[in-house]
Amino acid sequence: MNAVPRGLAVPVAQRAGWSATLVALGLLLGLFGFLFREEILAAVRTWESSTAYNHCWLVLPVAAWLAWVRRDRLAVLRPAPSPLLALLILPPTALWLVSERMGIMEGRQFAAIGILWGMALGLLGWRLCRAMAAPLLYLVFLVPFGAFATPLLQSVTAHFIELGLRLLGIPHYIDSFIIETPAGTFLVAEACAGLRFLVAALAFGALYAVTLFRSPGRRLAVFAAAVIVPILANGLRALGIVVIAQHLGSAEAAAADHVVYGWGFFSVVILLLTLAGLPFREDANPAPAPALPSRRAPAGAAALAVVAALVALLASAGPGLAAVLDREGGTPPLSGTPRLAPVPGCTEAAEGGLDCGTATVSARLLVFPARSTWAGVAATRRRLLGHDDEALTFRIPAGAVTWDARVAAKTTEAVAAAAWLDGQPAGDGLRSRAVQALNSLRGNGGLPVLLAITLQPRGEDGAGQAERRALLTSIAEAQVELAAKADALSHRPGN
Repeated sequence: MNAVPRGLAVPVAQRAGWSATLVALGLLLGLFGFLFREEILAAVRTWESSTAYNHCWLVLPVAAWLAWVRRDRLAVLRPAPSPLLALLILPPTALWLVSERMGIMEGRQFAAIGILWGMALGLLGWRLCRAMAAPLLYLVFLVPFGAFATPLLQSVTAHFIELGLRLLGIPHYIDSFIIETPAGTFLVAEACAGLRFLVAALAFGALYAVTLFRSPGRRLAVFAAAVIVPILANGLRALGIVVIAQHLGSAEAAAADHVVYGWGFFSVVILLLTLAGLPFREDANPAPAPALPSRRAPAGAAALAVVAALVALLASAGPGLAAVLDREGGTPPLSGTPRLAPVPGCTEAAEGGLDCGTATVSARLLVFPARSTWAGVAATRRRLLGHDDEALTFRIPAGAVTWDARVAAKTTEAVAAAAWLDGQPAGDGLRSRAVQALNSLRGNGGLPVLLAITLQPRGEDGAGQAERRALLTSIAEAQVELAAKADALSHRPGN
């Protein structure tokens, strides 16, 4: 029988304490799943519904693999529960509560990951968590983040196309995200922004960096390349589609090959990036020496129970306080169908709507409770506007208010929506979310008000996107009195 090398021998005492710790860890993970079920379900729904985040299904298996290849590091370590490290749960708990009040799901999900890290630190100790830092940190890619950057990525892509067309000498005209060439009209829609390429490349780049490189400088260089390369690749992809259409003389033929050409091109770019990094790989270097065996005595059952209870209490603080605040703010908004002001070419119809010949138009006014979070307002706005990553999105300035508008590509519907808070027009930015978060805590602020105008063309085909955009714009610009009514409803009591 071969003897175990002396340096790697693991005393039986080193394995003491693992059984009780694993039981406590399992119970705390179950509590975590219950407390943050909304964050988990929201993430899973996004993974399933958005192609930009399909890769998130692989994050847990990849993290498990990263932990498995590092399992030898656990041989000389034992759990070291620490009440001081458990206090690190407090900062992400505060972040979670702020994000919950502001209605930022991505913030809640990032905070939940931070709470999970704090639970691991408190229950397992610093040395164990440091040994498993890579799989623990990789869990951050479970969060479907980055959607806020879509307009910026659309703008970058449009500018890239404009620059490329200018260099190639192809005549063109660009209006925001709409590009016209002799071959046809192109829209830099949300699907063309390159978000799916960017977030997938970030997850791949992190795995590539932590697996094949050890020096922080090279890891940062790989991760930076994972940010820059997909943005440039998406710009080239979009430019290539326009150029192919120009030479083929058929924008429709190029658009039909949009997805295949896009993913194929991106895959080649990532492959080249991978090959470029291989000569600089460091995984063949000797691995760092294993940590010295811990000489601390295993934590007793009483100490473990105290730390586990503290971890559970701290992790529950945010959701518990939010549940108390939501008792008053959880009631549904008051809903009404206000009368729309007519415009040339449209006549008044039933329930305050308009009959515009080729389309019918209706309005909906929603008044939310004072203790509502902006999450409910934003979610309702998104639901009314609909989600179509090929839709034409734009804004309609109308005096003091600016309407968010969307003309669908997959249906004939067109919708414009605007919101007010404390007598001011409100968007979905941080200011509105922060103001309503304070209002929800005080309970005496203004009321969030949401107004939506829906245009539904008659017939299956309906009008084109340009015609629907023009009609929706003229109707939204005419609703001065209705906007004033919504503004008045949003004032805080006593004003």
